[in-house]
Amino acid sequence: ISNAAGKTVAYALANLEGRGALMVTSGIPVYEGMIIGEHAKAGDLEVNPMKAKQLTNIRASGKDDAIRLTTPRKMSLEQAIAYIGDDEVVEVTPNHIRLRKATLDPHQRKRERRAAMAS
Repeated sequence: ISNAAGKTVAYALANLEGRGALMVTSGIPVYEGMIIGEHAKAGDLEVNPMKAKQLTNIRASGKDDAIRLTTPRKMSLEQAIAYIGDDEVVEVTPNHIRLRKATLDPHQRKRERRAAMAS
């Protein structure tokens, strides 16, 4: 789940690929609460897909190799509806089918989860 709004960066997505399958590619606008991939373990993981590479004035041979991302998982409307959990919704626009949390704010989601466990 994205923890902020902005455009995704290939450097950040390359670091996130080891955690699970991605549903977005680089240069895609995302927002807080949007599902950008499937975590390999149980539970949700808040990540920053906009984290840029730290720039330095030190040059090293072979450090700036081209980043190659795996092809993101594209879902049809039917697949997205079958995939979502109880606390998730499918957002359909003329250009995109996106998955997101029903409650975008992570602090509010945590409060709702605690309230559900208490009752």
